[in-house]
Amino acid sequence: MSRLHESDTLVIGGGVVGMALAYGLARAGERVQLLDEGDDAYRAARGNFGLVWVQGKGLGRPAYARWTLGAAAAWPAFAAELAERTGVDVELSQIGGLTMCLGEEELAARADQLRRLREELGVAYPFEVLDPGRLRQLIPQTGPAVAGAVMCPLDGHTSPLRLLRALVQAYEDLGGRLTAGARVEALEFRERGFEVHAGEKVYSAAKLVLAAGLGNRELAPRVGLSAPVQPNRGQILVTERLQPFLKHPTLYVRQTGEGVVQIGDSKEDVGLDDSTTLAQLSRIADRAAKCFPLLAAVNIVRTWGALRVMSPDGFPIYQASASCPGAFVVTCHSGITLAPQHAGALVDWIRGGDEPVEIRGFKAERFDVQTH
Repeated sequence: MSRLHESDTLVIGGGVVGMALAYGLARAGERVQLLDEGDDAYRAARGNFGLVWVQGKGLGRPAYARWTLGAAAAWPAFAAELAERTGVDVELSQIGGLTMCLGEEELAARADQLRRLREELGVAYPFEVLDPGRLRQLIPQTGPAVAGAVMCPLDGHTSPLRLLRALVQAYEDLGGRLTAGARVEALEFRERGFEVHAGEKVYSAAKLVLAAGLGNRELAPRVGLSAPVQPNRGQILVTERLQPFLKHPTLYVRQTGEGVVQIGDSKEDVGLDDSTTLAQLSRIADRAAKCFPLLAAVNIVRTWGALRVMSPDGFPIYQASASCPGAFVVTCHSGITLAPQHAGALVDWIRGGDEPVEIRGFKAERFDVQTH
């Protein structure tokens, strides 16, 4: 085997989460090596819907709501920074997002959820309930089946692929090293740091960050950590290009900068199966057409399935290893929304700063259940 020169930090996982962390570390002046398994991995990043979303996140977990609010507030500067460094426009639009509701009960339940979340937070948490008339003023193409919508002005969307491209380019421009097709075969903690065997090479670093999505489940225990994550499938339909009609992203339908409409509305526990099914795609298409009847007559040009990375309670896992100092695990299913936090506050913590108050409750120990 050949040995590469040491890095300050080794990041495992080249999706949006891993790339945001690697970029932030390189921006801070560290020598960073990133290992990416390759296109045969189950990539959440390539199936992402692209929402920068605050609305509804953190009910029962105010700390997560605050973490998300901080990310949303940081997104404009983060997008501008990437554009300045790389020339890549990540197509961020944060003019407010909508949850469309097909019935009065659904609308009332959504509004009640956000009211409870605002009460839990005890801080400003803006949202507005739009009746059908107000909603159709905003989006005239709204269908008669829609009872109304809840709008949060902090919500928006971006292009996941452009974001990933910008992160990779900015990272490499800062001197970061990226090795693709590097599946981790062995991981060892030694007195002076970590050694990772991947292919015919050995990589060494003083710190190790596991950001491998579903792969964290296997990797984390090797350095005294736990990541009990499971896959959750989402299916997406993509239409032909249309004239712009949907300026505001909705929770399940958004129009991209290229004019295509992405439609996604499924959460399926099916294991490591990222295929698509006619039953789910039909259901997704039917709801989208009820929200926006013009979609009933357009052509679907692509469909795909992708696997979310879900912890048992749906919230992230952020943890430093006690038995292998310098090792960290980072797992979440909101990599797009939280990218500025991962590149910023989380990197500061990994580099030795104070742990952000908002993430202190997101250790894996919360899933331990004592049995008798």
